Amino acid sequence: MTATPFFLTENFLLHSRFARILYHDHASRLPIIDYHNHLPPEDIASDRRFSNLTDIWLKGDHYKWRAMRTLGVPERLITGDATDEEKFRAWAACVPLTVRNPLFHWTHMELKDPFGIKAYLNPDTANGIYAECNAKLTGEGFSTLGLLDHFNVEMVCTTDDPCDSLEHHRKAAAKGGRLRVLPGFRPDRVLNISDRNSFMAYLARLEAASGIRITDHASLMEALGQRIAYFHAQGCRIADHGLTAMPHPAEMDAADLKEFSAFLSNGKARPFSRPEKFAGAVLRSLCIMYHEKGWVQQFHLGAMRNNNSRQFGVLGPDSGYDSVGDHAQALSLSSFLDSLDKENSLAKTIIYNLNPSYNEVFASMTGNFNDGSVKGKIQFGSGWWFMDQLDGMERQLNALSSMGMISTFVGMLTDSRSFLSFPRHEYFRRLLCNIFGGEMEKGLLPGDEKWIGGIIRDICYHNAKSYFGLAQQTSNSA
Repeated sequence: MTATPFFLTENFLLHSRFARILYHDHASRLPIIDYHNHLPPEDIASDRRFSNLTDIWLKGDHYKWRAMRTLGVPERLITGDATDEEKFRAWAACVPLTVRNPLFHWTHMELKDPFGIKAYLNPDTANGIYAECNAKLTGEGFSTLGLLDHFNVEMVCTTDDPCDSLEHHRKAAAKGGRLRVLPGFRPDRVLNISDRNSFMAYLARLEAASGIRITDHASLMEALGQRIAYFHAQGCRIADHGLTAMPHPAEMDAADLKEFSAFLSNGKARPFSRPEKFAGAVLRSLCIMYHEKGWVQQFHLGAMRNNNSRQFGVLGPDSGYDSVGDHAQALSLSSFLDSLDKENSLAKTIIYNLNPSYNEVFASMTGNFNDGSVKGKIQFGSGWWFMDQLDGMERQLNALSSMGMISTFVGMLTDSRSFLSFPRHEYFRRLLCNIFGGEMEKGLLPGDEKWIGGIIRDICYHNAKSYFGLAQQTSNSA
């Protein structure tokens, strides 16, 4: 029986001559600026090594968990007490059935790079692939820092709670070298006043971290301002928020302030009567502080989280039970950005859309608040979560091209917890080059590879480097 040819050739996704030129000559060797991810900074600081392929590849990957459940795999072989080898075998059996899901591409791209595996993962190849990858994980270049160097990563920006000490970022910085590991300020928990117990427990942590006793709204904002200053001193220049939709901008009036003070002081106080107004007021104040510091603010909008309450009770959040929401976005997003712009307090902003039916809403929204002060000041962010696959990324790129300026786009990010996810930048770059190259081939764009190649290089690397204010660094391929 003839073996099935492996599909990941050097020209994977590159369907025209110009596409191949753009990718191989302009995009493929550029460094990576990964300005939003969920990599554990302690793993970078300690230059962690992983015990086996399951340890580095399957643990914590709710994309794979979700697919395995769909394919009838019992939870014991996903998040349960099965051995790591049993869990890997279960995943290997699923992979052939993931065709046309992005997991099929990602899986084989991540095995090919960095492990050099050029074979399909299935039950017949599972033992050999597991053994080969496990052996390589013990060698040079497969620690966390080794992998980041292998993928030519120049900067990673992690996702960090305002109460974090950032000690691991300092340890990583002390190692020197080209890699920059920067913190990202993610204050989502302080916006959720609806869950009183969780909110009060969080304020206790914030008090301890800031050294400020929180008794009212003013002292809450003082504590958050102290943490912003602390993060800034540690190199942070990016804030991030995960929201279903933007809250309407608000300011706390006298009655709200009085109610909030009573809410803090009285353990038997009723729930805060206007939690959405509270969230809008706090977020607006935070955004003004971001602008004062010259930060970039990011808003990931549209996720509907923790839908399965039974499994949430067992496994907690980020376990594969989230989906695309259908929340209205345009009015509150416009109102919020406008309230900041009116006071000249609108920072550089990236808005990410999870529901593709709103792509044109987001793409057109960015043009409302670009003011000529910064190239691409308001960005329509890359396809994320359920949309960081070929169709989702292409739809985002097309909407941005049609209604904005794709030449100013800051490009791709991993948004991942895995040190093996960096081939997603390759995936994006190949798709980007295929889109541009195909239009060059059709005569829709100039057949000038130097001109268009410059645009490609900007989208893949240079725009992000400029947008995030990174210091100029020498690069062998920039």
